Amino acid sequence: MPGNTSLADTSPADTSPADLYRHSLRLLLDKNIPAWVDLWAEDGILEFPFAPQGWPGRLEGKEAIAAYMRHYPDHIDLHDVPDLRIHQTTESDVIVVEMRAVGRLVETDSPYDMTYIAVVTVRDGLISTYRDYWNPLTVQEPGVDFTASGTR
Repeated sequence: MPGNTSLADTSPADTSPADLYRHSLRLLLDKNIPAWVDLWAEDGILEFPFAPQGWPGRLEGKEAIAAYMRHYPDHIDLHDVPDLRIHQTTESDVIVVEMRAVGRLVETDSPYDMTYIAVVTVRDGLISTYRDYWNPLTVQEPGVDFTASGTR
């Protein structure tokens, strides 16, 4: 089906934004946060337009993004991205991603099931901006707040 993509292994040498994004998901599923952060430009920006109060709405720079993501696997055990659609925009370096990620919350061992929409810009083979539209209601569940470990 057009627009459907899989998480088939791709190498970091693949330069299309869609291939880079699929590779980034594989790294998250592998819990390889340092390699995931390496896919970011030094001045990368990660935005959360729907961030609830107390959560960061914008992270500027690779170092801030690394600090934010450092404890992600300790709180969210991501198992799969069963639904993934990557849409190319009229700008060759911008994609829109629709996806669903599933796994479990480590603290409570309860299911994790989140739907996302992201707008991602790739510059020189690295992620330069990422606007992550996720459901802020899910952070009301115990075990989701991986920012509470001092990385805010």
